[in-house]
Amino acid sequence: MVTIGMNYNVLPGKEEVFEAAFSSVLDAIEAADGHDHSRLYKGVGGGPNADYLIVSRWGSEQAFKDFTASAAFKKVTNWGAENILAGRPSHTTYQED
Repeated sequence: MVTIGMNYNVLPGKEEVFEAAFSSVLDAIEAADGHDHSRLYKGVGGGPNADYLIVSRWGSEQAFKDFTASAAFKKVTNWGAENILAGRPSHTTYQED
């Protein structure tokens, strides 16, 4: 198993749009091969933008990469067109020992 931390910095006033979009992303993630579970967390305080973290468990890092390269993922992620993010998201992989 591997845990992926996906960090998003959301523009002020776009929090509801981001959270609604995450619902669609979650539906797609839950149908993906190798996915175990995912949760969305929102940072409290600190800065003009809202920080979000999606913690997602996968059977392997390759399963996660295959999902993010899939048509299903591209279909539900519309961050750029909606002008939601303050910058590029960053992903961190945590391997189990």
